[in-house]
Amino acid sequence: MMSHDALMVHTQSHDYPIFICASEGVPDLASQIIPFIKGKQVLIVTNDVVAPLYLAPLHEALVAAGLLVVDCVLPDGEAYKNQDSINAIYDKLLEHHFARDCTLIALGGGVIGDMTGFAAASFMRGVNFIQVPTTLLAQVDSSVGGKTGINHPRGKNMIGAFWQPQCVLADMATFKTLPEREFAAGMAEVIKYALIMDANFLTWLEDNADAINAKDGVILGEMVYRCCDFKAQVVAADERESGKRALLNFGHTFGHVIEAHQGYGAWLHGEAVAAGMMQAAKMSAKLGLINDDDVSRIERVIEAFHLPSLPPVIAVDEALDLMGHDKKVQQGKIRLVLLRAIGDAFVTADFQLSDLTAVLQTNEINHADI
Repeated sequence: MMSHDALMVHTQSHDYPIFICASEGVPDLASQIIPFIKGKQVLIVTNDVVAPLYLAPLHEALVAAGLLVVDCVLPDGEAYKNQDSINAIYDKLLEHHFARDCTLIALGGGVIGDMTGFAAASFMRGVNFIQVPTTLLAQVDSSVGGKTGINHPRGKNMIGAFWQPQCVLADMATFKTLPEREFAAGMAEVIKYALIMDANFLTWLEDNADAINAKDGVILGEMVYRCCDFKAQVVAADERESGKRALLNFGHTFGHVIEAHQGYGAWLHGEAVAAGMMQAAKMSAKLGLINDDDVSRIERVIEAFHLPSLPPVIAVDEALDLMGHDKKVQQGKIRLVLLRAIGDAFVTADFQLSDLTAVLQTNEINHADI
């Protein structure tokens, strides 16, 4: 088994490790997390796609370690990231008389991780949880940093809490069962790190695109490690998103508009972020911050990893209305993450609405050309 040294994430509540490895054969998702389970009661939260693949071996290994294990299998998809699913988790915890020293384990992608974390943050005012992300998007982004929550019909991730896990286990072997579309969606968050933090990483992604798309375990381990390292640095510097952490929302203000407009789950989160990053790049170029060559390069990278570079057609007034519901709005002003250069991002509300409108309108014109 290939494994990296554990990465430590430093937060106000506690420090915790991210274990990154590449199992051969059936992934061992139990042995590294068992030392982080306090108490005897464990609830594994997963979905009906991941459960047939990984639930039984994890459940059996935890039982063999002397733990009392209960499963909660939810429907798969962003459409179920809501209060009903949270209540289903609470029901299991209460039905089995779980106490405050219990541990919840999130086994799945970003949706499962966000919901399990929120259930853990709110059950008995806070119990432990562990992240075992099985998708690329969850491994490189959502499982690290303690953002948890659910969607509301009027906005994505509007209800939630900051609640850090006890540890994170990312095993590259889980990508063997990950659909191509889900893998591509995860690459959007990988590309995002390069665009906001490290131009050299973008070059590395361009150079290794074939190996990444071929699921080379060593290259993927290196890629996930670098992304988690970026995320850990940002979270340590700004856990509650008052400053630097907001840069991680690059592409997300535009992307959340796509998700809300299309209906949660019609576009995967990563697909919406990819198209949103293109809109943010075009906005950056419109303000004279980056040039057209930079925009073309970003588009080539996005398309090299089988992601959409064009959003769906959304009327400008509707897009602006949806942006107004975004959490990144302050004092009534839409705040965007833009690029000064590839590898250098910043947050600003200092732009003309006419420029934003022009970028949103070019999308309608581009679709008319297709």
